[in-house]
Amino acid sequence: MKRYDYLIVGGGMAADAAARGIREIDQAGSIGLLGDEPDPPYARPPLSKGLWKGRPIEKIWRNTAALEVDLQLSTAAAEVDVRGKRVLDAHGDEHGYGQLLIATGGTPRRLPSVGEDVLYYRRLSDYRRLRELAATREKFLAIGGSFIGSELAAALAGAGRKVTMLFPEDGIGGSMFPAELSAFLNDYYREHGVELLPGQTAERIDQTGNRIVTRTKAGKVIESEAAVAGIGIEPNVALARAAELEVRDGIVVNENLRTSAPDIYAAGDVAQFHHAALGESVRVEHEDNALAMGRMAGRNMAGAGERYTHTPMFYSDLFDLGYEAVGQTNSRMATVSDWQDGCRKGVVYYLADGRVRGVLLWNVWKKVDAARALMAEPGPWTEKDLKGRISD
Repeated sequence: MKRYDYLIVGGGMAADAAARGIREIDQAGSIGLLGDEPDPPYARPPLSKGLWKGRPIEKIWRNTAALEVDLQLSTAAAEVDVRGKRVLDAHGDEHGYGQLLIATGGTPRRLPSVGEDVLYYRRLSDYRRLRELAATREKFLAIGGSFIGSELAAALAGAGRKVTMLFPEDGIGGSMFPAELSAFLNDYYREHGVELLPGQTAERIDQTGNRIVTRTKAGKVIESEAAVAGIGIEPNVALARAAELEVRDGIVVNENLRTSAPDIYAAGDVAQFHHAALGESVRVEHEDNALAMGRMAGRNMAGAGERYTHTPMFYSDLFDLGYEAVGQTNSRMATVSDWQDGCRKGVVYYLADGRVRGVLLWNVWKKVDAARALMAEPGPWTEKDLKGRISD
């Protein structure tokens, strides 16, 4: 059994950030990383954004090995022995630890489907396969109208492919955006050649040769040559649950990102934490949270003893539109929209009990800190108060 001062289970952005956090405090301690992908840690957002707009793939690598981390790739953790302070991997090898981080991320939700050209998009291998398909196939189906579905529909249409987009809401981003913005996006995507099928939920996908047949719950049949689904993820909590750590929606951590077991931390998509600005327990599946949480988990594993009070931001690129946002952005909440150029530019405020709980910066840039500061204020806020509060 090889023993490490710090062992990281997971090979994503939170894992890399944790290694960097450790090295900020401890330059000499041994670090091991068990990643179930064959690739070393890389930036995930470019897979559905920048790589489709010409960003070189070489730019995605996090260069984790330069931190003197023992990378063990294609190596999934199978069991955590809390008392023995060791992790058993799927190959049967044991890895001892002084401090352990679980950063296992999530697994895409799947539909009943058969076919190698039906992709549940999340990993670099999915990007590589979709690029291959985009070079040889013409008709694509994008399933889901939220982050991944909307980004990939834009990416494939931008690459000159014929794209049909299927989603259960009335409009693109319908669960997140106010109705007028979601309707604007429907028109915008149609102007860019994307066929939309709103109000439809995929039920089953089958493949015969290069022919993909998708059936919806309403009985509609859509034919394509490839399909890519972005319908959310489930946090990978099985390892933690088997180790009898506290698990709810994710692995529960305290303000220092420690789990219910001593010397075990969790970070990234898999971790459920107390969101200081919202005053509630949440799980966040975005890059900024993975990087900030991973870094602090690493620092705390090395003895920093810091509290995680960060308000994560998230962002997206849709053709030549884009946005940044913080907090809760749920279309069922009360909203105040402050448009500067129709729905092409503006700010949307999301409120609960008169307090700003989220801010969407639509084609408005470098205002994330202002949005975070506004969320920290108690209010109450009225529509008149918020008009013009944040602008480009």
